[in-house]
Amino acid sequence: MQITIRGKSLQLIRGDITEQSTDAIVNAANSQLQLGAGVAGAIRNKGGPTIQQECDRIGGTPVGTAVLTGSGNLKAGYVIHAVGPRMGEGGEDAKLAGATRSSLDIAAGKNLRSISFPALSTGIFGFPIERAAAIMLDEVCTFLQKRSSLELVVFCLFSEDDFRVFADQLKARLSSC
Repeated sequence: MQITIRGKSLQLIRGDITEQSTDAIVNAANSQLQLGAGVAGAIRNKGGPTIQQECDRIGGTPVGTAVLTGSGNLKAGYVIHAVGPRMGEGGEDAKLAGATRSSLDIAAGKNLRSISFPALSTGIFGFPIERAAAIMLDEVCTFLQKRSSLELVVFCLFSEDDFRVFADQLKARLSSC
């Protein structure tokens, strides 16, 4: 599914984010930037040790923010490590919005043209997928209204269920996006 916002594309696809060849992919990171399980583990496994080494040098980043590293052996040029919230820590919606916005700001700051996101915080962090989709899509829609280098934002969803939720949330936002 794809829509155009001010000449820029927002695309939903099913797939493996580690196989994306966008300028950057977003990692669903923890605040210590330890590439453990889920999306982070897949990035570590396919990207090789240099990504974790760069994360170790950075040391960490607060919830609701993001940092940039190289991409090791991945097809993408960079990895943006976005730290979304864990359910129950408080202020989750604002923190997820912040992590999404920070990722977009980093990409635009590097004059990147394309970025791929997973569904942040919806795995072991326990964030409800419907809420995550709504928040992340709202942030991307708002961002794409502005001038920036980004021409393509992809949501790369691993499961059919996640894809359907994002598609439903995007359809509900067509008039406001």
